[in-house]
Amino acid sequence: MRTRIKFCGLVRAMDVDAAVSLGADLVGFVFYARSPRVVDVQTAAALRARLPSYVGAVGLFVNEVPARVAQIGEAVGLDLLQFHGDESPQLCADAARRAGLPWWRALRVGDGAGLLESLASHGDAEAVLLDADSKAYGGSGESFDWSRVPTGHGRPIVLAGGLTPETVGGGIERLGPMAVDVSSGIQGDDPRTKDAAKMARFVAAVMQADARRAAG
Repeated sequence: MRTRIKFCGLVRAMDVDAAVSLGADLVGFVFYARSPRVVDVQTAAALRARLPSYVGAVGLFVNEVPARVAQIGEAVGLDLLQFHGDESPQLCADAARRAGLPWWRALRVGDGAGLLESLASHGDAEAVLLDADSKAYGGSGESFDWSRVPTGHGRPIVLAGGLTPETVGGGIERLGPMAVDVSSGIQGDDPRTKDAAKMARFVAAVMQADARRAAG
């Protein structure tokens, strides 16, 4: 199965257009005030309008109240919610229900302790996103030890955590994720820009890794 690609933290129209042209499956908009990549609702809605029907819009939230999540989801036209803070499974499910949207749960992988329990406790999530154990709630550029991810859990996973065009292939071959999520690894000169050349190399690396897996 082809590994899906999500480019996250997009704030510029040119970066959204580049993501679409390169074949990204999802683009992520950050609604967390402390993030350097935060985007307001009006801007996100304008960026969302640039997406064709085959590219989904993901809203990233950190410890937001369910009513506000649903409000943003409707105003922007989101297709998927991503909870990246300390939200309980119940809060995530409530926000998703109000918004009428599927959701992913980001889990921070530290020493691996308790990860199986966390995977099990978010059973209503469409997938779990594995990220580095950082206080930045994602987009930190930090990676984690992939060997800490338990096998046999049976959950669709999205691999994140400091991925770059040089490292993403190894993560795909080791963990076989449903999707990969990148932000800082395709960053331009500052956190609010993306580098089109890095984006292209990232997509190529994913495709190459998929080809190697298919070849056995």
